[in-house]
Amino acid sequence: MEKSDHVEILAFGAHPDDVEIGAAGIVLRHTSRGIPVAICDLTDGELSSNGDVVTRRKEADRASEILGLAGRYRLGFADRGLNGSPEQLAEMVKLIRRLKPQVVLAPHWEDRHPDHTACSRLVREAVFDAGIRKKAAEEGEAPHRVRQLFFYFINHTGQADVIIDVSDVYSRKKEAILAFESQFVPGPERADTPLNRPTYLAMVEGRDQIWGHQIGTSHAEGLVSAGAIPMDLLI
Repeated sequence: MEKSDHVEILAFGAHPDDVEIGAAGIVLRHTSRGIPVAICDLTDGELSSNGDVVTRRKEADRASEILGLAGRYRLGFADRGLNGSPEQLAEMVKLIRRLKPQVVLAPHWEDRHPDHTACSRLVREAVFDAGIRKKAAEEGEAPHRVRQLFFYFINHTGQADVIIDVSDVYSRKKEAILAFESQFVPGPERADTPLNRPTYLAMVEGRDQIWGHQIGTSHAEGLVSAGAIPMDLLI
């Protein structure tokens, strides 16, 4: 798909479908208003029990269309190989400096999947490194400071600092998730996994309904802030 030179929001996931599970509603709320958003998949999820790299990429492209993304980037790191090497961090920093997002999204640091927690840590480090002027000068790039870093939930839930109403786009969130048919739809040739059991998507929607209830809507998504949330006034 076409890739943008600048986005307002850049959402990182360890695997294709991570952002769709945790923050597709937030992405849709912004893209539907013409705000450019991109996703970066650190890996192709090649070790997943179902699907393969070609299938996952086609599914991710379909999800990208549904979400109205300005770009989707694949860094091609090894699945279960997010080791935080200087080379991995350098690729992530380069993308942040290139796209100059104001807001970055990353998986929450508490999750049952080690790749999700590793991605969370790597994004935090990359956001920090992207703004170091001397480091940027050494690498022949311009520094970029991200205004806000938020963490979204994938397999777990918790106390959210920000809750965003996604009721009006929730049907499209479900469509974007189900674009990854190999992961979420059971079949005779597919292995039974936590993702393709009926309880998984019910859990995701139930969590989004709980957050929605907290703000008086049907569905919402929660984010945790990496730092203080700046405000001029309370009202």
